[in-house]
Amino acid sequence: MAKIEIYTTSSCPYCHAAKSLLGRKGVDFSEVNVTGDPVGRSAMSNRANGRTSVPQIFIDGRHVGGCDDLYALEEAGELDALLAS
Repeated sequence: MAKIEIYTTSSCPYCHAAKSLLGRKGVDFSEVNVTGDPVGRSAMSNRANGRTSVPQIFIDGRHVGGCDDLYALEEAGELDALLAS
């Protein structure tokens, strides 16, 4: 099973939607909540090629993007293969 990391904030509806999709897929993920954490958010941005919005999602260390990107992978039929790696 793939290692999944998701950077979130507490009140972000896109974060909740991304976590919901991952939950429906039945996969475990580690969540890094960067609410009020400028150091953590900076680290996230560095890993995410300068992106500062949340969520930012990584699968096996590969940056896959945010919520819309995750859902696009699902719609394209590519997410399950990434999660199974």
